[in-house]
Amino acid sequence: MKELSFAEVVERSVQIRKRYHLLERELHGKEWSVEEDALAFLTDAGLVGRLTMSQQGRWPTDGETMPELEHKLGECIWWLAVLAERMEININEALENFLTKTEKLLKN
Repeated sequence: MKELSFAEVVERSVQIRKRYHLLERELHGKEWSVEEDALAFLTDAGLVGRLTMSQQGRWPTDGETMPELEHKLGECIWWLAVLAERMEININEALENFLTKTEKLLKN
């Protein structure tokens, strides 16, 4: 599997979200709002927590956890790229600023 650049992740995420918007309009007459996207992200982030507990043997499971955990981790990254784009936040700059600030804090 090829390694993706962050810019490619963001661009592909935005394009996939546009296709979902088409489905939303077709099925429900309108696109999800930014707030609905944020709630969907939070739901998936919560599932990452539960699946992590299962993967670590701290929550009962009736099947293989890893494929679903991997999917949800990828989906959460996708949601973050989508949310940033929809709120006109440059995710590259946001990440760089966070990393730089955190590195400085931890060096002190």
